[in-house]
Order: sequence, then structure tokens, then C-alpha cells
Amino acid sequence: MQVFRAVRGSRWRAQRLLILAYHGISLRDEHEWNNELYMPQDLFRQRMQLLQEGSYSVLPLDEAVERLYSGGLPPRAVALTFDDGFHDFRAQACPVLAEFGFPATLYLTSYFSVNRYPVFNVFFSYLLWKGRDRTVDLSEIIPGLGRHSLATDRPAILQRLREYRAKERPDNEALVKMARSLAVAVGEDYDRLCELGILHLMSPAEVSELPRFGVNVQLHTHRHRVPEDEALFLREIRDNRASIAAMGIPGETLTHFCYPDGKYSSSFLPWLKNEDVLTATTCEAGLASKRSSPLLLPRLIDTCNITPLDFEGWLTGTSLFARRSPVSRRNARRVLLQRLSTL
Repeated sequence: MQVFRAVRGSRWRAQRLLILAYHGISLRDEHEWNNELYMPQDLFRQRMQLLQEGSYSVLPLDEAVERLYSGGLPPRAVALTFDDGFHDFRAQACPVLAEFGFPATLYLTSYFSVNRYPVFNVFFSYLLWKGRDRTVDLSEIIPGLGRHSLATDRPAILQRLREYRAKERPDNEALVKMARSLAVAVGEDYDRLCELGILHLMSPAEVSELPRFGVNVQLHTHRHRVPEDEALFLREIRDNRASIAAMGIPGETLTHFCYPDGKYSSSFLPWLKNEDVLTATTCEAGLASKRSSPLLLPRLIDTCNITPLDFEGWLTGTSLFARRSPVSRRNARRVLLQRLSTL
């Protein structure tokens, strides 16, 4: 498209960095369960192919940010980031990254990497989806829950599970017992899912080998939470850093951070600076420029719901104009071309 080519090659785009963000690359059918959290490997490969074919400069995040603020970005700069550190990153994403020779940053939340259990909140949701055609008795999981049609009642059941965990605070072994019972109820094999690594974080051994694939491991809190209390917030950062360092990643290199769920507050910024954190990324869609705060960097969260055309629009930068423009799609092309004269 004429607009894509014009903006992609513009001085405006050359002064901006697109940080792409991903979560999971399906081992099995996770993208059918949650296509905002997961995408199939074939689609991820297609995204990387578009980067290659469009001659985008895929840089390590730390280098990209340094060159952004120094004014030395190469044309069409992009950085790749992944959140959480699920096992499927090592199994499904790393081979594709190696295929294209692209570096990436992985923001690792470390509690369930050190403690070898599934990430229970999403694991329960996945199991309920697997039984979506069933009516099951869930009284053995939460007393009084009773029989429910999973075709219609999944959101209410998940809410009850969250409330139960918040009130009763079951330990990990109790949660495993609940997960086993739920797996049986929906016709799944808990041990087999664990063996496959479905909704498990990478083990410390897997994390330790990531630098060989050009993957830079960074901070994402220990328990995937951002407390508004300073002492608790700092504990999350310090526990996260110590846990990752114990996996063989030098602690002094852990200077980049991602806000879990994109939740941030202005009060966090001085706390991060005091912990020697140089950059922090959000879930706010946009391209980073020199005017962006290094501790509030925007990213595009790429999902199955972003069409190839929209994805290319973000790569070139035209989608940012379209989001800001109050005009209809019919007039968007004309407006974009007019704005090119100011770039």
C-alpha cells in the first residue's frame, strides 16, 4: 500500500521504536481457549516473516532503547518482548526466533518457575474451557458449588474460585488437589498436562539456557503482582531479581522491567529508579519516541485478533495515525497522506 510504504520510509518512523509484546505460543489448543493470551506457532512465524520481508531492524531491547534516546535508531526499528515466561516460549517461540535470527527480551515472573506448579488461575480457566460441553459436579472442588453447565457458567465459576482462594488461601498442594479433581470432571489428565508443560512457566534449567538463543531475561515481579505499598513492591522486584540470578542470569544485567497486566502508577517510577531499573514497558499501544518516559514505554500487544493488515499498519506506524484520527476509514487514507507532508 502507498500509505504503508510512505510512512515506513519516513523520517517520523525512523525516529520511533515499535516494541512488540507476546505472551504465549500454543503448545496445543491454547489459542482456541484464549486468543488474547495465546497465538498458534504458524501465526507467530507469519509475523516474523513480515518483519523479515519488510526489512525491519529487529534489535535487542536494551540496544534499541539506548539508540532511541541517543538518536541513532536504524530505519524501521522493532524490539520483541515476551511476558511471563511460559514453557511454550522455550518450546515454540525460541525455534522461530532462531529461524529468523531475531533477538528477544523475556520478562520472567519467577514464583511458578521456582515452584513447579501450573499457573493456577489460568490453568483452572483452561480446564473449564476443555469441559465446555459438559455439565459437571464441582462440589469436590469448592464445597457447595454443585452441578453446573460449563457451556454457560464458566465466568461465574471462575469468580467463585477467585473468591474462595482469596478467603481460604489454600496452599499449592491444596490447589493441586482442586486441579486434579477439576481435570477428572472435564475428562482431562492432570499429570499429562503437566508433562506437556501446559500453562507452566519454564523451569530454572530452561531459563538458564535462553541467552544461547539471543534471549535477554528481565524482570516481571516474583508473583505477578504490583502492590501499591512500597515495601511490598520492592519485595516483588528483589525476590524476582534474586530468583532469576539463581538461575544463572547475572543479577547486574537485570535492569529492565515490565508491569504485570500493564498496571502502573506514577508512584512506582522512583521506586524502580532506586532499584536501578532503566526501562519499564506498559501495555499501552503506541510507538516509543524520545519524548516517551523510559519507565513508561508503550508496546503493541500482538494477538490473534490483529489482522495481518493491522499488524503491518503498526509496523509502519500508520495505525497510530488512524487511532488518533476522528475521520472514517474512507477518509483515513487521504488524511494520512496529508499528514505525511509534515513528517
